[in-house]
Amino acid sequence: MKTITTPIIPIVPTYAKVNAPHELHLEAICVFAAIGFFLDTDTYWKDEVVLRPGCQHTISDDGYLLESIPWFEWHYTPDKTRDFDATLQDFTTLFESIIEEQTVGKKVILPLSGGLDSRTQAAALQHLKASVTSYSYDFQGGYKETEIAKSIAEVCDFDFTAYTIPKGYLWDVLEDLATLNRCESDFTAPRQMAIVDEFETMGEVFSLGHWGDVLFDDMGVRDDLPLKDQVKVLQKKLIKKGGRALANQLWSYWNLAGDFDAYFETRITSLLSAIKIPNNANARIRAFKSMYWAPRWTSVNLAVFASKHPVTLPYYDKRMCEFICTVPESFLAKRQLQIGYIKKRAPKLAKITWQEQRPFNLYTYPKNKTPYNLPYRTINKLERVFQEVLGKKYIERNWELQFLGDDNQKKLEAYVYNTEFNSWISKSIVDQCYNAFKSGYTVEKSHAMNMFLVFAVHQHLNKRHA
Repeated sequence: MKTITTPIIPIVPTYAKVNAPHELHLEAICVFAAIGFFLDTDTYWKDEVVLRPGCQHTISDDGYLLESIPWFEWHYTPDKTRDFDATLQDFTTLFESIIEEQTVGKKVILPLSGGLDSRTQAAALQHLKASVTSYSYDFQGGYKETEIAKSIAEVCDFDFTAYTIPKGYLWDVLEDLATLNRCESDFTAPRQMAIVDEFETMGEVFSLGHWGDVLFDDMGVRDDLPLKDQVKVLQKKLIKKGGRALANQLWSYWNLAGDFDAYFETRITSLLSAIKIPNNANARIRAFKSMYWAPRWTSVNLAVFASKHPVTLPYYDKRMCEFICTVPESFLAKRQLQIGYIKKRAPKLAKITWQEQRPFNLYTYPKNKTPYNLPYRTINKLERVFQEVLGKKYIERNWELQFLGDDNQKKLEAYVYNTEFNSWISKSIVDQCYNAFKSGYTVEKSHAMNMFLVFAVHQHLNKRHA
């Protein structure tokens, strides 16, 4: 026997066997189709599980999971002796010490966005005088996110490269990506795969800002929201646009017992009620997301970065998770700690546009409301309309670059209209979803195509390796 201890938020999944038939776990796959990732310990197979985070697991010599005992449990125990300024100072000390430990003496690769998580890292790395190569990317024909990132790099004196995510790159890297993420995520979300070869010469270690936006914000609910309403909120947050309809189609087609909605609600209720945070709904929902969303969605595509260099994630650090459990929700709400840190440590960074609040920055964003934001919104709308008149579609999401256009659609069709795949998911279901997609290219209609592609590639690779 051996013992495996999983982190609070694992960077990579650990798999084990369980005593069950080696057959597809169709209920789990329906949940995957609804939310875009596998829930809890689920995988494609009934006899394979992913080990839960924050547990000590006993594994038999032949790879079977025998026992799992939590070594960490999320809690909400706010330290009422600290005011906001003291909490900000504690965050500053902790955050900078974690980043220094993770990167000291190494050439750091820092992906930059127009948001707050990577900007907070930039402030820390600049303060620590780290050697940093930074980069960013935007979509061909989309918002120039790289302009904000470039401004951040210039203030910090980091090397910087801007990339454009091109149309149709996916098909050349699809099977490599499928091998890296094990088909446990869609293939258009990890846009970093478009520039994966560029990572080779950038530096020695990645510093990634994943999960900061969840830890350092509220969940948008009342602290005293009852459990049954928390379940409803989580279902709404989890299920992708178009996901429930797709899951119900597959559930019915595979003739599974009961119905998908009841099955999903029961599972969410069970997992959420087991989290021992009865006194704060925001903290409980954050804990749920950190236990089940971060490891099975956010972490899945970290494998792309890790294929080139070691990855570090300051917000995943055990000490950061423990710290969050002691911070009053009133201090976490609205990103206050990150904003306060950037203003204090790097005021020039705080003056750069915050993408989510554009054209406002960390000092002016409270004005992102009528009438103050009307001029920007009007000009932005006119620019989009003008581009559309010229026949230039404004690109907001990667699937628009990878699924639209004749060449892309021929390659997509080759996978989803494969005879072998259609013996598992019928051509009639694919036809229905694909025709709806082509009738109006929306997020809701694209979801099914994303999932069909994942399932088709998984089946293809599984058959190859069988």
